[in-house]
Amino acid sequence: MCEQDDFEEFARRAPDLSRRRFGAMALGAGLAAALPGFAGAARTEGADVEIETPDGRCDAYLVHPQGKGRHPGVLIWPDIFGLRPAFKEMATRLAASGYSVLVINPFYRTQRAPTAPEHADFDDPSTRQKLMALAGSLDATTAVTDARAFVAYMDAQPRVDRKRKLGTTGYCMGGPFVFRTAAALPERIGAAATFHGGGLVTDKPDSPHLLIPRMKAHALVAIAANDDQRQPQAKDVLRESFAEAHLPADIEVFPGTLHGWCPTDSRVYDHEQAERAWGRMMTLLGGALG
Repeated sequence: MCEQDDFEEFARRAPDLSRRRFGAMALGAGLAAALPGFAGAARTEGADVEIETPDGRCDAYLVHPQGKGRHPGVLIWPDIFGLRPAFKEMATRLAASGYSVLVINPFYRTQRAPTAPEHADFDDPSTRQKLMALAGSLDATTAVTDARAFVAYMDAQPRVDRKRKLGTTGYCMGGPFVFRTAAALPERIGAAATFHGGGLVTDKPDSPHLLIPRMKAHALVAIAANDDQRQPQAKDVLRESFAEAHLPADIEVFPGTLHGWCPTDSRVYDHEQAERAWGRMMTLLGGALG
């Protein structure tokens, strides 16, 4: 099951990905302290969960504000390094702003999280081979199958407000999954955000950008500067596609950033620009989901 359309960018970006490693910070106070925006935020409660899908049981993490209220839901698709403490903390930060957040292990068919070693080095041949094999095990069909299962799971949760639209965000390889989710469930997905997404615009007949006419979501596409250097036409194609679909879209190249700059455990993490991107996401979610 390999859809090279969505994953071919990873091989091209090996020099950048090789500079990415998981940080030494553990899930808890150390990493939480590194994430801005916790002061004055709502208390949250989260738990590891399992989700039944047509292809098995997906391990995931669900977090929401404490209490009995209902909140707009947000589905997070991680990058190629998978579900890990940094993404749980990002989900927790988002939940503290008033959202019910689900972050999933995209590789559950093959392996439970963690799916990459701590301090993973993409420059290591065996590590790279394993990660690329995991990415290649997914395709457009699995993305839609999973999106439907994950959204159904979220809609069944007592802390998710089903009267409001859902949002979905994705990083690196998660970018195409965001587009596929928004296109497969247009009546349910109201906001779609990608961060250094790989393979959003290709020359293949099933390129993710061709799904934009099927969407109804407002969008944010945050592009790494070095990704834009490799594919400068992609941002223009995306802008034109969203404009033709009459969908609001914030598409921006973030100066000085390298592919992978948003997760806090990335070796190329750019605090200032990651905070700018986070702010843009919060604006998107607040406007599209309420």
